[in-house]
Amino acid sequence: MGYVVGVISQKGGVGKSTLARAVATTYAAAGWNVKVADLDINQATSFSWLQRRLAREVEPVVAVETFGTVGQALKLADAYDLMVMDGAPHATRATVEIAKRAHLTVLPTGLSLDDLEPTVLLANALTGEHGVSVERIAVALVKTGDSPRELDEARSYLAATPYYVLDSQIPEKTAFRRAQDGGQSVVESPYKGPREQADALIQSLIDRLEAIS
Repeated sequence: MGYVVGVISQKGGVGKSTLARAVATTYAAAGWNVKVADLDINQATSFSWLQRRLAREVEPVVAVETFGTVGQALKLADAYDLMVMDGAPHATRATVEIAKRAHLTVLPTGLSLDDLEPTVLLANALTGEHGVSVERIAVALVKTGDSPRELDEARSYLAATPYYVLDSQIPEKTAFRRAQDGGQSVVESPYKGPREQADALIQSLIDRLEAIS
């Protein structure tokens, strides 16, 4: 079986699918055979994103499929170099299963305590109650604003936890929303500055995955 990366959250709106798409397109651009397993059967936003990507003939090709269970997705994992599991926008038993089976589980969060606190609570539950290794949990700052102070405060808050925090961040930008509306990911945006921040975060994720694998 190839790598499995889980992207999960305790709540919606923190950039989970944004991160999953960025990971998938980065690896696909490097020639990997990648599949995104969209486990949000109610909204299936990553699958809808794929339809926009196909309609605009965006390269590279990234396979996306909606699955009702984690087990169904994992049955196909052997066929891919990388499977990115885009979890539901709330914590469920499937969230725990993703974290137990993934080589690396990434929890995206914004900068406010309304985002940070549920993220850390979910990580604590996964490691303390369900036996997921601390080293296989990483936190990613996504949909960040333009305040360096707020960013520093969020990183200080996370530094007090045992969880690895990825370098850089994915800012909240109109350019990123427009890119995803057009079937691209944030690392495919034509705007250099924001794209380089997103690239740096994904590279940090790749480095972490390789380090613990």
